[in-house]
Amino acid sequence: MRWNVNVFSCTLLCFLLAQSGATQQRPAASAGVDWPMYRHDHAGTGYSPLTQINASNVSNLSQVWTIGLQSDAPAAPPAGGRGGAGGALNSEATPIVVSGVMYVPTANRVVALESESGKEIWSYRLAGGAPSRRGVAYWPGEGTNLPRIFLTAGRRLIALDARTGTIVTGFGKDGEVDLGIPYNSVPGIYRNVLVVGANTPQGTSGGIGNPRAFDARTGAKLWEFSSVPQPGTVGHDTWEGDSWKGRLGVNVWPFYFTLDEQRGLLYLPLASPIAGFYGGDRKGANLFGNSVVAVDIQTGTYKWHFQTIHHDIWDHDPPAPPGLFEIVRNGRTIPALALTTKSGYMYILNRENGESIFGVVERPVPKSDVPGEMTFPTQPIPVKPPALARVSYKPDDLVSAADTTAEHAKACQEFIEKIGGVQNSGPFTPWGFRAQGNPTATTLVFPGGLGGANWGGTAFDPGSRYIFVATQDVGALGSMEKARDGAPSPYEKTNPGRNTFDVRIGQENLPCQKPPWGRLTAINASTGDIVWQTPLGITEQLPPEKQNTGRPVLAGPIVTAGGVLFIASSDDNRFRALDVKTGKQLWVTMLPRRGNADPITYQGRNGKQYVAVVATDLLAVYALP
Repeated sequence: MRWNVNVFSCTLLCFLLAQSGATQQRPAASAGVDWPMYRHDHAGTGYSPLTQINASNVSNLSQVWTIGLQSDAPAAPPAGGRGGAGGALNSEATPIVVSGVMYVPTANRVVALESESGKEIWSYRLAGGAPSRRGVAYWPGEGTNLPRIFLTAGRRLIALDARTGTIVTGFGKDGEVDLGIPYNSVPGIYRNVLVVGANTPQGTSGGIGNPRAFDARTGAKLWEFSSVPQPGTVGHDTWEGDSWKGRLGVNVWPFYFTLDEQRGLLYLPLASPIAGFYGGDRKGANLFGNSVVAVDIQTGTYKWHFQTIHHDIWDHDPPAPPGLFEIVRNGRTIPALALTTKSGYMYILNRENGESIFGVVERPVPKSDVPGEMTFPTQPIPVKPPALARVSYKPDDLVSAADTTAEHAKACQEFIEKIGGVQNSGPFTPWGFRAQGNPTATTLVFPGGLGGANWGGTAFDPGSRYIFVATQDVGALGSMEKARDGAPSPYEKTNPGRNTFDVRIGQENLPCQKPPWGRLTAINASTGDIVWQTPLGITEQLPPEKQNTGRPVLAGPIVTAGGVLFIASSDDNRFRALDVKTGKQLWVTMLPRRGNADPITYQGRNGKQYVAVVATDLLAVYALP
């Protein structure tokens, strides 16, 4: 595996000298012992070459240190609780580790820690805001500019000295750049280019949420990409009339970015247009909504695009940037990417030109009956791999007592009867129109609003050439009705008192279709075939022989050269290690709360390999004895 030459490591002596300001010497290139960015590398592989922890010894892992992220002081593990935040902080942060130093945001600070012990090296407390709860980014420096930590806090892009945690006053204005539009995730950094996205929910002030790039040295703006094509550019004709003007949404909101270093291509996953559930005011395919767009990292110049949904009315955007890898097929190597979507599909494309490697078919899909709506007549369905999450529902898919319990099955049947039935027409079922006083069935859409896959992203193992992705199967309920006076759209989505197709039994929400309800899938990158698929997560309140249902998941996995895949994610509060080749569970431990974050692994300066994950408001670190 090619290692990023911008990642640096140093000895303890070098670090201490840098701390004192006695030297500006840059350390030598790392041999892969760090976890220097959100998904380990620019390709977003989530892969580490470390092998000390492997399939034969991972069962011996034990917790070695923890630190609370809720307050200024390290805290003991919080009391139990299932899946909730349990307080003010619900962190989704993935720490980074560079040269033996771990950097992670807390509720109100960014801290640098000794990666072997958790001992605090420095702390920066934000005034007038909170750091992104998703992570920070490391820049190795250039010339006289020493290494920096970059973070976002709403509209603020902030630069800190990586050695001391002090503000870098030469960046922007007194160490900050006002983004104008909030971005709540981790900046992407390549050489001196610092890329940010935008979070633009309905009603956001400040303008359209285009992705932008800034100079990591000075904070000067370098480029901005128009996510809604402007007149005379590719894709402008996919918006009828003036519907492109002032359009919110179509923003890049992922937790991180990926890029092809060799080709200088940055891959932008773009979200759905707003308003999301009614598109009568934006007839057409609506590029670059629900697309991956490749742009030149230095200039932001458009290179190619691939749209995963035409005219989205489901909010099924690609929630994570694509993972990059090489495919070996018919004796030749193809530069490829895998793009996951909330719609349940994965698109494997040639990353040079955006062409599908295993084929995509434009299939006819059901039409909308909402007045003024013009859903697109076809949607792109990949030939391989097949859907990785449930994309349809039939009456015999309703959960039965044999699947779970009689109580659960009865509650689901009664719920369906209470709401007047549900209707689903297969993949890309449009929301049905409910006229006033008309008791039509409620539309049931799979996947629901959270997917499918979500923001955790894919992982790729270069040894097996497997792609790994976590998905969930929780349906969404709704109908389109005439909107109230003053609403932004003439029709709005309503629900029958519940958004999701599940019922509350005891302390858990149980979906009303047959399990699995969450799964982890391995795909052979060279063939597009599913190698193995396993439920991810258990439902403890069910009888022991029925507990392996899978549970809702959002975060993603990582893999190592030791043949081990690590993932938390599921709302059963477990942190698991699985065999890369088979999906067999090798190790599991209980977390105090949900591990709703991507884990990492790294080697400390003591030569020991560690695995770490954030569990809501606690960072937990594990190692072999």
